[in-house]
Amino acid sequence: MTYRFSLFLGIAAVVSGAMACVGSPSPLVPEARGSVGLPYRGVLTEPVALPQQGTGYVRIKPAGKHYGTRALVQTIEYAAAEVQRQRPGPPLQIGDLSGPYGGRIPNHSSHRTGRDVDFIFYATDLGGAMVPAQGWTHYGADGLGIAHEGKHGRIYLRMDLERNWLLVKALLQAPTANVMWLFVSNPLRALLTEYAFARGEDPLIVWQAENVLHQPRNSLPHDDHFHLRIMCPEGSEGLACEQGGPVWPWLTPVTLDWPESSSEIATFIEAATIPSP
Repeated sequence: MTYRFSLFLGIAAVVSGAMACVGSPSPLVPEARGSVGLPYRGVLTEPVALPQQGTGYVRIKPAGKHYGTRALVQTIEYAAAEVQRQRPGPPLQIGDLSGPYGGRIPNHSSHRTGRDVDFIFYATDLGGAMVPAQGWTHYGADGLGIAHEGKHGRIYLRMDLERNWLLVKALLQAPTANVMWLFVSNPLRALLTEYAFARGEDPLIVWQAENVLHQPRNSLPHDDHFHLRIMCPEGSEGLACEQGGPVWPWLTPVTLDWPESSSEIATFIEAATIPSP
């Protein structure tokens, strides 16, 4: 192990330890506001409620876990409206965001700091006609899913690649959020990016999508919905909000310069924001 790599690991440990001390509001950190801590270990203050329905979307639960940061709520509203503008059809169905004060909510290991939300995939019938999504339908590598089995047999759906790609693109281009992850199964990720290339999308936006679309480890594969996670609101990193993931190069320039002197190291520690894995 080289000296500089050892130095980097030491700096990372110091910064990570310092940030862990401000994972939640306390008398020691009274200025901690908004999205506080990590998405899977934190709380939410100053919550913003997502309305029951809006242009191009509807919440599938009438009440409950529908609170997020202002950036998350505005991003949902923007992306749903943009898909509806470009390809009008059945609304995007929205699952859980966070509770009114963040923290643990049933059926989720994250969704604790107002930066996470679930989207049920847009769907078509087998003939390609847009239809309302039928709940949490699992889709295979061919994009086909069985919505449910009724008295007349199985009801099949096809993942609407056109509208789901428009959603991915709108989220990446939303002016109010920086997408950290858009969790989805690997086979569906491949379908979406192949569709984007086939329709001649800008290679830059497809490359960004290939980075943020991610099948999570130690979790379900997300073959029945998207799970969006946005980054910390600007200005909140290191004080209260902890990224808990990568800072993509198209969002924040990455420096490869290493500190040489002790004074430079101190400055680096003070300024660095090193995301948790």
